[in-house]
Amino acid sequence: MQPDTPDLMEQIAQLLARAEFFLRGLASPGWPLYQVLILFGLIVLSYLLSLVLRPRLDAWVRGKEGLSKWRLRLFVMVQQRLKLILFTLMAWPLVGVMREMMLPSRSYIIALAATLALSWLIVRLAARLIGNRTLRRVVTWGLLAYVTLFFLGLTDEAMVFLDGLAITFGDFRLSALTVLKALIITTALFVAARALTHTATTQVQQNEDISPSMRVLIVKFLQIALYSGAFFIGLKAVGFDLTGLAVLSGAIGVGLGFGLQKVVSNLVSGVIILLDKSIKPGDVISLGDTFGWIEALGARYVSVVTRDGREYLIPNEDLITGQVVNWSHSNEFVRIDLFFGTSYHDDPHLVRKVAIEAAQSVNRVLKHRPTVCHITGFGDSSVDYILRFWITDPVEGLTNVRGAVYLALWDAFQENGISIPFPQREVRVLEGSTLTTRNASE
Repeated sequence: MQPDTPDLMEQIAQLLARAEFFLRGLASPGWPLYQVLILFGLIVLSYLLSLVLRPRLDAWVRGKEGLSKWRLRLFVMVQQRLKLILFTLMAWPLVGVMREMMLPSRSYIIALAATLALSWLIVRLAARLIGNRTLRRVVTWGLLAYVTLFFLGLTDEAMVFLDGLAITFGDFRLSALTVLKALIITTALFVAARALTHTATTQVQQNEDISPSMRVLIVKFLQIALYSGAFFIGLKAVGFDLTGLAVLSGAIGVGLGFGLQKVVSNLVSGVIILLDKSIKPGDVISLGDTFGWIEALGARYVSVVTRDGREYLIPNEDLITGQVVNWSHSNEFVRIDLFFGTSYHDDPHLVRKVAIEAAQSVNRVLKHRPTVCHITGFGDSSVDYILRFWITDPVEGLTNVRGAVYLALWDAFQENGISIPFPQREVRVLEGSTLTTRNASE
């Protein structure tokens, strides 16, 4: 980086001259020196008072039960900036008294320090409205630097100084001032875009007339549109030529297209999923050995949470190309089949009646959809049956409702004397054969 040497050196010389003039004023006894000493005393006094008041404030807050979160946050902010608050509260009354008793010029330095302290306090308190910690720090330090330069009357000199730090490529000139403006404007636009996105997302998610998949699609589109618009508007506002950026973006896009085929495929698959509404948040799906409900639809993957608390991130491409069982696609009705067997000595008509009544006694089994029980065959040791019933809440799990119905069947069979057989084998001794027994000790 090669700065514009004459302008830069001239500004540095002017700043040094002003600093030298101020320091010379402090070299000899007079009101400039007295004001600096008074400021030093105020700083020391505010520090000592903070040491005394901080423990008392802590004890007072700890004695208050049931304080709301915003009050606790307000106390934390006050505690962190207690020295600055005390300095401001002491400096301004002192400035008022000095202006009434003597010339205003004899309190100029104290008034300037009080103004800076109040401005810094306002900036730090206002910056707490920004949720992102990194962005909050950047905005805080940027505003602190600006208000300091503004009240010191150095804004023009700072802008000329930053504009002098520049690099030139042919007709293109990039200065530190231009970069700073771009950062400020782009950051402000990003903050505005984030606020608009948050507000729009809340409104869209609360609209029950829009399907869940379309809500996700609208939110994703708004995010891309607003953040892209903020980025390009920020560059255009400071005079960047976007033509070269478009050409460069096209070249980069071609290169990334070959290297990131899977990523692009997942992105496109995600858009297709949102458009065709094949799955949506809250649906219960089965994909291979994974069974669970869809927690969120991402740009690259779908989050599926199973009953055991595991969260699977399934690529969108797998949901497009693979076989997916959506238990709640067109409706939430799910039929479950249970297989069991009873002894040949039990009346099959009674078994069917008892099985249907037992299944319908379970809370999650639907009463308005018929529960049926049929004989499926005659096995080696039992008469085999199938019991079919319906539920509407697959998101609550399938294994647990199967277990509940099996338990109800067990209790009902015990009450009605119906037995559940197990495989049995008969051993026959043919005529003419001899049966030899051995002692257990052999």
